Amino acid sequence: MEREILAGLKKMVLNYEIEKAESAAKDAISKGVDPLRCTEALTEGIRQIGEGFEKGDIFLPDLVASSEVVKKALPPIQEEIARRGQKTASLGRVVVGTVFGDIHSIGKDMVATLLFANGFEVIDLGVNVRSDNFLGAIRENEANILAMSALLTTTVMEQKNVIEGLRREGIRPTLKVIVGGAPINQEFADSIGADGYGSTALEGVAIVKSLLGTA
Repeated sequence: MEREILAGLKKMVLNYEIEKAESAAKDAISKGVDPLRCTEALTEGIRQIGEGFEKGDIFLPDLVASSEVVKKALPPIQEEIARRGQKTASLGRVVVGTVFGDIHSIGKDMVATLLFANGFEVIDLGVNVRSDNFLGAIRENEANILAMSALLTTTVMEQKNVIEGLRREGIRPTLKVIVGGAPINQEFADSIGADGYGSTALEGVAIVKSLLGTA
């Protein structure tokens, strides 16, 4: 039965079944399925989607839909992992968010999804994230990477504000920062002191791997 449940979780991601994601995850937990194996099943599904996206066989709406499935399914699974005192294996912890004043999410969601598919633990703070919330999440989760998105020319300087906050709090030396978004380029990333810049979600994942030595 466990094998069938795990296969169902993976299939749910591949079929973009957003509406059943949370209930299916809760059902798996209630039936005693190892939550770590549940996470692996979701990861296998999203990895397959990510590989298809990289090849051009799967398109952006599909990637976004599959990421929504994972986002809804993960919370009850993560709660059970914490309850059991288990730990998930990951290549590193990445805090992801769109900066304060900006509510665009697609680019950020793509990066978060592909990072998860590639074996990273992702703490997605959503959109319109204040500097203090970034700092708090980095501390709380002992993050290795901060990935910030800004899609408006009026909000790009907020990325600089966050990096300056990291310096003031003494966090910057132990943290890598990457930035992205339509108005961003390498010159701007260098000027605000970021460690990396990606013009696409795929580039962002490659940079995270390179910065953490997992490429």
